[in-house]
Amino acid sequence: MMRIRPRSYDVRLEIFRVVACLSTLQTIFVSSLGDYDELKSTSRQLIHRQSIEVLKQNDYGGYTVPALGLYPFQWNWDAGFIAAGWAVFDVDRAWEEMETLFNGQWADGMIPSILFWKPSDTYFPGPEIWGTKENPSNSTGITQPPIAGVIVRHLYDYTARTNRRLARQKALNLFPKILEYHRWWYKARDPFNTGLVAIIHPWESGMDNSPAWDDALHAFPVDDIPPYEREDLKHVNASMRPSKDTYDHYLTLLYRFKAANYYDPEKLYWMSPFRMTDLCTNSVLFRANRDMRFLARMLGKKEEVREINTWLTKGKERFQLLWDMDSGLFKCENQLTGKLSSARISGAFLPLFAGVVSRDQAAALASNLKLWMDEVKYGVPSADPLDPVFDPLKYWSGPLWININWMISSGLRHYGYSELAKKIEMDSMTVISESGLREYFNPRTGEGAGGESFSWTAALYLGWLDGKVLDNSF
Repeated sequence: MMRIRPRSYDVRLEIFRVVACLSTLQTIFVSSLGDYDELKSTSRQLIHRQSIEVLKQNDYGGYTVPALGLYPFQWNWDAGFIAAGWAVFDVDRAWEEMETLFNGQWADGMIPSILFWKPSDTYFPGPEIWGTKENPSNSTGITQPPIAGVIVRHLYDYTARTNRRLARQKALNLFPKILEYHRWWYKARDPFNTGLVAIIHPWESGMDNSPAWDDALHAFPVDDIPPYEREDLKHVNASMRPSKDTYDHYLTLLYRFKAANYYDPEKLYWMSPFRMTDLCTNSVLFRANRDMRFLARMLGKKEEVREINTWLTKGKERFQLLWDMDSGLFKCENQLTGKLSSARISGAFLPLFAGVVSRDQAAALASNLKLWMDEVKYGVPSADPLDPVFDPLKYWSGPLWININWMISSGLRHYGYSELAKKIEMDSMTVISESGLREYFNPRTGEGAGGESFSWTAALYLGWLDGKVLDNSF
């Protein structure tokens, strides 16, 4: 039985006393390539405690909201990153985060991007937009990058260190649900059986206003949509958020999808005027397939291993069509035109996380990444700093994101670029120490922006930067 514990949003957060010790921390981070041991244990312990407090403050009993007010529900891929943080101090609660997420799984296998477990009027578009005022929806009708398989494998490894029986049972319970989710991706979003899947809305990428979507998003007109008021602008400066025109396109897609028998998966792929092969989604799905294969072998599921191997073989071959030799980067593809996006985004480096790149491609990616990081103080920016579209504070058009940093760092270590990975890890630690547990950060200054007391930043500090939950297992 899922446990949903109501809590008030006006809880006073006594967080981020980290600022008080800023001068101390600044002297500790003498070199961005220094060892973590250079950070005084008392300072690290303070950030550690604050991170735990953020997760507790944002805990709604069974699920964790990303940020109070701004994001008051359970988000799909946030839940995975958040579970990794819970595992550091409450492994049962970590598993519960994932179990709650899969309690919201649709009959066809999809996990929605947002689950509306508890009513809130601080987010738009909410349950009444995805549904109706008379019959509010329990969730959105679209999804997000399927990080769950990756995280469950890490939770299994971490739990098995002390309780292998519990780890196996938890993995056994979630394995078939995650497998159905992956099957849904290939059935609903890869009808031509290419090995790579499509997203049909920018929100599905998790990188809402990435420059990679600009051309495709504005290739179709805005419909006559109902008037609306955005709640996000009451929490965050409008200059840091997607524009009204971009939001009009988002909502045009939403209302078209809702009109199709309330998000009928048999129709949405074919009717969507936005159909992109997203690097993040496909890299995460591929990596999740690798981790699911590990779990399948551990659980003795031979048929499932063969099924997953088929996905891996096709996917690895297809990834090569996303490689842009001229730029030395992977690019997203517009499936409606067959053309690669010209945008140079941080998603270009995520095939390293998937483990699908050749040694030559890895070298080119590492070289490009060094050039990007030479242009900013802290890496990794979400867009090429030399691109005219780069904006260091505008959501996914330039800021540094801790979850992307973890994935890129993990991929770099897999391919032997440990020093570059270490630079990313130290940059991540530094911006958190200087600006707190924010949603994202200005890569030029380290300034925090977006939501405050942000759950996945806290969780990734615990599980990645200061912990051993998210190791580099491939």
